[in-house]
Amino acid sequence: MTAHSGQPSRPAVPECHDDVCITCSDTAVEVTVVRLLGDGLALADAGQGEEEVSVALVEARAGDTILVHAREAIAIVGR
Repeated sequence: MTAHSGQPSRPAVPECHDDVCITCSDTAVEVTVVRLLGDGLALADAGQGEEEVSVALVEARAGDTILVHAREAIAIVGR
């Protein structure tokens, strides 16, 4: 607890700085859509295994190469 508020203290939260995201280092990666799962999700392959990503912001199809940042597709870069 903090001495002044009587509330439990919280751990310090890292902050983004110098135009760098502390969560993902501002890195977007190209992945290939393996198949659409519904509800704005897709199974994608980045060459190191398959991962579920959101495709809610793009009109991706199976086989498309998409640019993904923080598990969110932000662009289609190849069909």
